[in-house]
Amino acid sequence: MKILLLAPHPFYHERGTPIAVDLLLQALSKRGDEVDVLTFHEGTNRNYKNLTIYRVRPWVKVVGIPPGLSLKKIICDVFMFFKLISLTGKKRYDVVHAVEESAFMALAVCPLRSIPFVFDMDSSMTTQIIAQHPMVRPLEKVMRFFESLPMRHATAVVPMCDALAEDARRAGAKNVVVLKDVSLVKEPVDGIEQIRDELNLKGPIAMYIGNLERYQGISLMLESFALVRQQGSDVSLVVIGGTDDHIAENRHLAESLGIADDVYFIGRKPVAHIGDYMAQADILLSPRTEGVNTPMKIYSYLHSGTAVLATNLPTHTQVMNSDIAKLAEPNKEDFARAMQSLLDDEDQRRHLAEKARAHIDREHSYSVFETRVHDLYAQLEAH
Repeated sequence: MKILLLAPHPFYHERGTPIAVDLLLQALSKRGDEVDVLTFHEGTNRNYKNLTIYRVRPWVKVVGIPPGLSLKKIICDVFMFFKLISLTGKKRYDVVHAVEESAFMALAVCPLRSIPFVFDMDSSMTTQIIAQHPMVRPLEKVMRFFESLPMRHATAVVPMCDALAEDARRAGAKNVVVLKDVSLVKEPVDGIEQIRDELNLKGPIAMYIGNLERYQGISLMLESFALVRQQGSDVSLVVIGGTDDHIAENRHLAESLGIADDVYFIGRKPVAHIGDYMAQADILLSPRTEGVNTPMKIYSYLHSGTAVLATNLPTHTQVMNSDIAKLAEPNKEDFARAMQSLLDDEDQRRHLAEKARAHIDREHSYSVFETRVHDLYAQLEAH
């Protein structure tokens, strides 16, 4: 098939949605499809068979495009829309695969070109915008109505988790195909820093990997960790990821909680190395408090061979249960209690880690993902 994939973000860039798009491109290339990618000007190129990347070129200087809604992103989206009109006028595509808000562009253009489109749904845009900008909450019903339009008109809606699939069905989507993320844990890499030695840590290590946006529950994690330290534990908390501003903000919170000497913010690390870092931890933390989409890192967490502690919310429970992870209510007392329970019980940690790894191998490996992509596009070919 001749596919135009709309990726409204920096690509390639090591964060959730661009990584998911990259995995999709690998699967489509292996399937033998010819894929054009229309994306933003920021990011590094990827070289796969039958892949061509087109980048928008804004007339104004736009650098450092963050995740979520921003003026920088809106500017790039406008240029992307006009480039979409140009590309679909010059080339004949069998399908347009539209990621996130580019589904609105596809909704406006594809019917005029008689091209079917797929809505690749990595999150609820309405929920995400309200989380970032709570002042727009009074407009939620209007926003959800507009978000439902591409769901109702897409040939297929492809959410990345079951909760988003239910949202799509309620909105009137005719064909919903869930395409879950996969583990990014790879073979060990030589030369990775040994955190325990580098930071001179003596006790157990709790680790968090990911961005430090508010919805991730970083304040919950730090407050819970402070309670555990107050109980006499010698555990250290290592935090991987985050922008400089977010790190500074959370360092300040750690200082106010009296745990600054026990929390180590070591910044971003390459995705290819995350398995090596996870293997050095005693427990992995996912304190997320908002949203329903499952964080991509959860699949790697569960595949790492290290026990996972997560909040008992749909964002996590649609992928994991108490057989493969420790679940705690999203308050500092319960999360601290669960953390202490894992730290005190090595057998529990080992049992959860073994069960989790087997589950990911069985249900969320790259080969399973690849098969689901092939099935989706075989269905589209037959449409």
